Amino acid sequence: MLDQPLPDLDAWIAFFSEAELPILRQTGRRLEEAQVDIDKLNGRDIATIVLQDPLMAVRVLSYIQPLSSKRLHSDITNIGNAIMMQGVYPFFANIGTPPTIETMLRAEPQALLGVLQVIRRAQRASRYAHDWAFDRHDMNIDEVTLAALLHDLPETLLWCFAPKLAMAIRDQQQADPKLRSAMAQEKVLGIRLVDMLLALCDVWHLPNLLRTLMDDNNAHIPRVQNVTLAVNLARHSVNGWENQGLHEDFAGIEKLMRLDRETLLKRLDVPEDFRPRFMTPAETGGETPPV
Repeated sequence: MLDQPLPDLDAWIAFFSEAELPILRQTGRRLEEAQVDIDKLNGRDIATIVLQDPLMAVRVLSYIQPLSSKRLHSDITNIGNAIMMQGVYPFFANIGTPPTIETMLRAEPQALLGVLQVIRRAQRASRYAHDWAFDRHDMNIDEVTLAALLHDLPETLLWCFAPKLAMAIRDQQQADPKLRSAMAQEKVLGIRLVDMLLALCDVWHLPNLLRTLMDDNNAHIPRVQNVTLAVNLARHSVNGWENQGLHEDFAGIEKLMRLDRETLLKRLDVPEDFRPRFMTPAETGGETPPV
C-alpha cells in the first residue's frame, strides 16, 4: 500500500504497470459458476460477467490486445470478441486466480467501501452509456459501454493501492463541495487522474479507440459526449438527485439525445418530488421551481 504520493506521473505508471490488478470477489465466483457448463459458454456469456468489473475488463483487454494486433492487424474493442479471439478454454486457463479486492482490503474497511462505491458508479455510467448509444443507433454500442465503465479506472486503482490518498481527495471535496475533482487530485497527488488514465491506456496496450472515447478533450465527438455525460451523471447522482452539477448534465443529455426535460427525467427515473427543481417555469406552468 502507498501512503505517500509518488514523485510524478511516470512513477505512478511504472507502479501500476507492475501491479497485479485485483477483481471483485463476485466476479471470481460468477466465472467459477459459469465454468461448470464451459461447453455451453460463448464470448457474450462471459462478457456479461466481465463487464460488471472494470478491473477484470482491463485484465482481459490488456492480455488479448497484443495477440489481436499480431493476428488481425487491428484492435479488439469488444470484450466478447476479445474472449472469442483466444477461445473460451484458453480464456479460463489464462485468467488463473486473480486476487480479490475484498481480500486485498480486508484490513481497510473504509477503502473497501470507497472502491465498491466507485465500481458501482462505473457500472451505472456504463448502463447510461449503453442505453443512450442504443437509442442513438451507435455503430458499436459495446465500445461506448466499455469506455464508460473504464473512464474512472485510476480512481478505482487509487482506492485499492493507495487508500489513504484516495480518502484525502474525498475529504477535500467533502470539505469544499465546489472544489473540482482535478484540483483535489493535483493537491494530493501532484497529478490528475485523467492523465494517469490516458497513460495507462498506452502501457496496457488498450485500443486507441477506447483511449479516444475516454479522453474528455474529444468532447466535440458525439460518442465521446455519450461517455462523458454518462460518467458525469453517474457521479453527480450517486447520492441522490440534489447535486447542482445535474442541471448541466441534463442540459447536455437533452442536446445529445434530442429530448425535452420532462421526458428525460422520466427516463432517468428521477423521483417526482425532485423533478420540479429541474424544470423551467414554462415547463412547470409558470411556477418557479424550488431550489
